[in-house]
Amino acid sequence: MPKRALIIGAGPGLSSSLARLFASKGMKVCLGARNVEKLADICAETKAKALKCDASDPKSVEAMFNQLDQQGMLPDLVVYNAGAYTRGPITELDTEDVYNVLMTNAFGAMLVARCAARYMLEKGEGALLFTGASAGIKGYAQSAPFAMGKFALRGLCQSLARELSPQNIHVAHFVIDGCIFQPERGAPFDDPETTLNPDEIAKTYLAIAEQDRSAWTWEVELRPSVETF
Repeated sequence: MPKRALIIGAGPGLSSSLARLFASKGMKVCLGARNVEKLADICAETKAKALKCDASDPKSVEAMFNQLDQQGMLPDLVVYNAGAYTRGPITELDTEDVYNVLMTNAFGAMLVARCAARYMLEKGEGALLFTGASAGIKGYAQSAPFAMGKFALRGLCQSLARELSPQNIHVAHFVIDGCIFQPERGAPFDDPETTLNPDEIAKTYLAIAEQDRSAWTWEVELRPSVETF
């Protein structure tokens, strides 16, 4: 069982469900986000520590891990749940928006993995879990930036799994195929029959993090029963 968890890209929805579940299992939880003010409620509920971090900024990621090190809170479980999205016809895409999508979905994941792996390799164990999407398996029309970012994330995870698994660091990529239930966002996120329940997703993340090394999973697909694929 991991003892210290770090969730990057924290906010409502899946990250909050992960924080609640991890805390209920006795883990000390840290939440990294650009806007830490939005984490006040979940931190109060789970006794998690909020850390300001821009995952796409190398200096910001390094500073966060240095802070964790100084406080004796370096994680043995890291969940990269940061994401950004934009869509539109290829001829009309805003290049700054595209850049942000790529930096957040892929480059930031590499930065966090790099810092976390340094500690995990020294310790000789750990788990790195990454939230992907069906866009990392197939590119949808007018969704080139998101597909580029999530394809890159999946490639990163494959590479990390092959590099780090023999050194007792479990790497897993989660393909979240569908909308996650967040009723405050309105349709289509407010229908419990057609969306993924974030509490149930969190249970799967924990199960993968706790797998025995004799039977590790590198990739999991999760979708509502009504989702076509």
